[in-house]
Amino acid sequence: MADKPENVGLYRNRAAQTPSIAELTDIANEFGLHCEDGELEDLREHIDETLAGSYQTVNDLVAPTLPVKYPRTPGFRPEPEDNLCNAWYWRCDIEGAKDGILKGKTFAIKDNLCVAGVPMMNGSKIMEGYVPDIDATVVTRILDAGGRIVGKASCDPFSGSSFTSDTGATLNPFDRTRSAGASSSGSAVTIANGEVDMAIGGDTGGSIRIPASWCGIVGLKPTWGLVPYTGAVSVEITCDHLGPMTRTVHDCALLLEAIAGFDDGQDPRQPRGLKVPKYTSLLDGKLDGWKIGLVTEGFTDCDADVQSVVRAAAGQLSKAGATVEETSIPFHKNGLAIWAPICIEGTYQCLIRGAVYLYFQVYGNQFYGRAHNLNMKLTKAYDEALKKYDVIIMPTLPYKAPLLPTKDSSIKERLKETLGMAQNTAPFNSTGHPALTINAGKSEGLPIGMMIIGNQFEDAKVIQVAYAFEQIQGK
Repeated sequence: MADKPENVGLYRNRAAQTPSIAELTDIANEFGLHCEDGELEDLREHIDETLAGSYQTVNDLVAPTLPVKYPRTPGFRPEPEDNLCNAWYWRCDIEGAKDGILKGKTFAIKDNLCVAGVPMMNGSKIMEGYVPDIDATVVTRILDAGGRIVGKASCDPFSGSSFTSDTGATLNPFDRTRSAGASSSGSAVTIANGEVDMAIGGDTGGSIRIPASWCGIVGLKPTWGLVPYTGAVSVEITCDHLGPMTRTVHDCALLLEAIAGFDDGQDPRQPRGLKVPKYTSLLDGKLDGWKIGLVTEGFTDCDADVQSVVRAAAGQLSKAGATVEETSIPFHKNGLAIWAPICIEGTYQCLIRGAVYLYFQVYGNQFYGRAHNLNMKLTKAYDEALKKYDVIIMPTLPYKAPLLPTKDSSIKERLKETLGMAQNTAPFNSTGHPALTINAGKSEGLPIGMMIIGNQFEDAKVIQVAYAFEQIQGK
C-alpha cells in the first residue's frame, strides 16, 4: 500500500473559488465602488485567505443532522386512476408514535415540506428528483403525537390557483372544471374528498386559506412564528407560515396543539418564551360579551353572493352571545399592494438569488423597504380595530372557485387567476395576524369562505369564534 501523500490536504474539495480580478471589477461596478490601482489585487488576496481559512474549515467539518425517528419506505407516485382530482404528488405510509393526541389520524403533507426519504418536488420540475434526509419539525411533531402520514399532497409553486403545478392541475372536488385554489391545493382536496383526516398547508399570501375556502374546509394561517417553519421551502421569510387544514374546527385546534411552539431556536421567526395553550379545552361554543367587527372594506369588490353569504353567516354568531357590527379599516384597501413588493422581491431574493448577497435591482430595493415601512402602518390599523373587537371578519375570497383556464386562455387571463383572489388573504401574511377560513355556505353549489382574524398570538380567539359558528350550523 502506498504511503499517504504529505500534501493530501491540497486535494480537499475547495469550499469556494477565489473571484478573478475581472469578476471583482464587475462586482465593484455593480455596487458603484471605485477602486484604486492595486486595491483589487489586495482584496483578492484577502478573500483567498478567508476562503482558505474560515470557509474551508466550515466546508470540512461534519455538520449535525436531525434524527429521523420513525421508519419508512420511499413510497410511490400514484397512477392517474388512483389519484382523485390529481391531489397527490406521492404516496407513502409512515406510522408515528403508538400514543398521542393525534393517534388514529391520517395526514397529507404539502409537498413543500421535507419528509425524510420521500421525494419532494414543490410542484416544480426544478426540484424533481430531490429526496430530503430530514423531517420538517411539524412532520416530526405530527408523528410524535401519533399521527400517520399517508402521502405528499400536490401543490402549486407560485400561484393562488391550482393549474400551475408541473404535475398538472389539481381539480376542485365540487366541480372538476374549476380551480381548487392554491398553493396548498392537494392538502385541501384530500381532506374534502375524505382521503385523510388532516393536512399541513403553507401560506405566504393565502395558500392555506384560498384552497380551504374553495374546497369548503377549515384552514388556519396561524400567527407568524407560532408554528415552526423549519424544514419547509421558504418563499419570503417575513410572510411564510405553516398551518393546519382540517374538516372541523376541533381538529384544527387539535392539530395546532401538536405543531405549535418553540423549535429550540431553529426558526428565527419564533419569539423565545412562546407559550401554546391547549386550544381544544377552550372550545365551548359560547361568545357571551364578545364583540365582532365586519370590515366594510373587506367586502368591497366581492361578488354579491359572496357578500350576502358571509354577512348572513357572521350574523349567526349573535346566537352564541356575540355582538356583530359593521366597522371600517380604510387602510385595508392598501394591504395587497403593500404585501406585493415584500413577497415578490423577497421571493426573488430567497428562491432565485438564493440570498447569496443583497441584490440591488433597478430601484435599489426601495419598494421592498418602503413596503415594509408601510406594513407597520397596516399592522397598526388592524391592531387598532382589534382593540375594540375580539375578532374581525370579512370574506376569505372575493369570488367563488373560477373555471380552470383552457389551452386557449391567454397569458393575461392565466396571470389574473394566479393571484387575483388574494386581496383579503395576503395582507395578513405581511402583518402576521392569525386568520382562519371556515365554510360560510354555498352559492350555485360552490363553497364560500368566511375569514376570521384576531390579534397576534390570540389564535385561540379565532378558533373559538369559528367553533361557535360551527356549532350553530350543527356540524
